[in-house]
Amino acid sequence: MVACVIFEDEHLLVVNKPSGWNTHAPSPYAGEGIYEWLRHREARWSSLAILHRLDKETSGVLVLGKSAMANRSLTEQFTAHTVRKKYQLLTDRPGPATAITVKTALVRVGEKYVSRPIHAGAEVAETRFHILAGNLIAAEPFTGRTHQIRVQAAESGFPILGDTLYGGTPAGRLCLHAAEIAFTHPSTGEPVTFCAPVDFAGEPRLPLRTAIIEPGATDAFRLVHGASDGWPGWYVERLGDYLLSQAEGALSAEQLAELTTLKQRFGAPGVYHKFLSRQVRRASPTEASPQLVLGAAAPERLAIRENGVRFELSFNEGYSVGLFLDQRDNRRRLITGQVAADFPLRANAGKAPWELLNVFAYTCGFSVCAAGAGAKTTSLDLSKKYLEWGRRNFALNGLDPAAHDFIYGDAFDWLRRLAKKGRAFDVVVLDPPTFSQSKEHGAFRADKDYGKLVTAALPVLKPGGVLLASTNAAEWPPEEFLADVADAVRGAGRNILKQHFVPQPPDFPVSREEPGYLKTVWLKC
Repeated sequence: MVACVIFEDEHLLVVNKPSGWNTHAPSPYAGEGIYEWLRHREARWSSLAILHRLDKETSGVLVLGKSAMANRSLTEQFTAHTVRKKYQLLTDRPGPATAITVKTALVRVGEKYVSRPIHAGAEVAETRFHILAGNLIAAEPFTGRTHQIRVQAAESGFPILGDTLYGGTPAGRLCLHAAEIAFTHPSTGEPVTFCAPVDFAGEPRLPLRTAIIEPGATDAFRLVHGASDGWPGWYVERLGDYLLSQAEGALSAEQLAELTTLKQRFGAPGVYHKFLSRQVRRASPTEASPQLVLGAAAPERLAIRENGVRFELSFNEGYSVGLFLDQRDNRRRLITGQVAADFPLRANAGKAPWELLNVFAYTCGFSVCAAGAGAKTTSLDLSKKYLEWGRRNFALNGLDPAAHDFIYGDAFDWLRRLAKKGRAFDVVVLDPPTFSQSKEHGAFRADKDYGKLVTAALPVLKPGGVLLASTNAAEWPPEEFLADVADAVRGAGRNILKQHFVPQPPDFPVSREEPGYLKTVWLKC
């Protein structure tokens, strides 16, 4: 079960939304909101409906509908103001001496909302505030206006800690939490109450990670994602027992101190640092490899877990350690057979064998996940070393590498050969590097040559098969990427039957300061 889920039945899904995650995606190509991430994750959640919203920086109890009955009932209850919500906020200013009720009209002015005297036609906002303990204040909104609690708390003299938009003191997060919600269950008619605790003093980044990671199944994820997490240009990942830091330069004293804290928090025996460089191809494996900066060295090879699958990693093999964590959710789609709501990977799942072709396979992560789900896989890569690494990943999961194909060579050359041989696959994965070079094909640049790659791959994709097309070319707009892929599909005389765009996962949060870079589209064509 996903860690953020606190209740589920046939009508309701109740989750504890972490701070820093939108309720729903703010735009088509932004990071997924918690609603989209859940809706596309499990088949039983494909009809989820948003019944109310929390601001991106507000954490706490969020109720989603699973049935028409729930959607109708909760909508009526919210409209009638019979749903009772209790929030907690932290301030560093004196709170109200006694309980107060604030009732005003809210008007938008630029990015903010301000209170105005109640007048005809105005949307009234009403909130009751009282001190719980010290600077911890309870807020009970009787209406549900945007920024209602934030505006009225600030205008009453106790702005929320971290709410700089409304005059609050800067902090690691906006300290507002939806602690409790109570309403009548849509099916039983009985009163129900759902609660979620909060720790405003805790590390603000970690709740987002713990909300999406299943501890027994996954121990590799991103802990710090650059400016989105308040550390521009710096990235930190947990890789099993170890931590990996990445930046263009040496670690600052502040970064080293933060790594020391993270090392203690996760009980990591060692921490490595990698220099991000565009000149990595000119460096030797030793020069490009991450360097130990804290604690004890890792073994030559270590294993991590991701969605229950084990992968071998190494800090001694050069620039790349063996797995790109931003593809975790896409690899999971191959395991579960669920691409998105109303988009199964295979219509006849469980009834017939299937085959997957993984082009630019690297260490065969997609292949291992598909093989574990019953596929016969073919992994194609220009590196013998990485294909051997891929074979070890198969063996690490009890899968016989001999039952699968591993092809060394140029992608375009082998796609032509496979088409000439009449090979056809149910799923084709295209996840090329942004730039690569081979003797047969020459230079490949994703933003210039991706359409050609799709054109070369389509002849080996069965009619009605699924194409996974992905790129991490950061400067390439998603609209242009999707247009190039779609043009190539149509140019081959095929129709797009289903399409689902996927951004990077939630532990790689997208923000204005840290725009998204990963773009993936699943196409049935």
